Amino acid sequence: MSDFTHLKKDGRPAIVDVSAKKVSRRKAVAQAGMTLPEKVLQALQQDDFRTGKGAVFQTAIIAGIMAAKKTGELIPLCHPIGLENCEITIAVNDENELTIRCTAEVEAKTGVEMEAMTGASVAALTVYDMCKALSHDIVIKEIKLMEKTGGKNDFRRD
Repeated sequence: MSDFTHLKKDGRPAIVDVSAKKVSRRKAVAQAGMTLPEKVLQALQQDDFRTGKGAVFQTAIIAGIMAAKKTGELIPLCHPIGLENCEITIAVNDENELTIRCTAEVEAKTGVEMEAMTGASVAALTVYDMCKALSHDIVIKEIKLMEKTGGKNDFRRD
């Protein structure tokens, strides 16, 4: 169990002690994929991506940023950090899929992977919430870390 950073040798959960780490520039990019039924995408495009609840993509972007900022409150052993940058983009492809990407950045002793993944996740959930009246056949397919830099090990998914 000692290989898990959030568990002590005796198995008790613990926040990772970052007091000895050096501050560095940290960046993480996470992505959520969604599949929308044809009728949902058509309705959104017809109404300039607005529903009775408001502008879908703009609301999802704001929700994702708000969630990324609150990650330390939502994930029990995540360090609370003050994000210095958080950006969310939403793109539609030809197969009626959305790609939601969240980029989070900070200069700190700990990374921002969880902030990026939380931002992408909540943005996807917000799109679902705003479109579910049209169909419950909306699928949030996958949430994954695409890249991280600035810590002990960098990572990039191709």
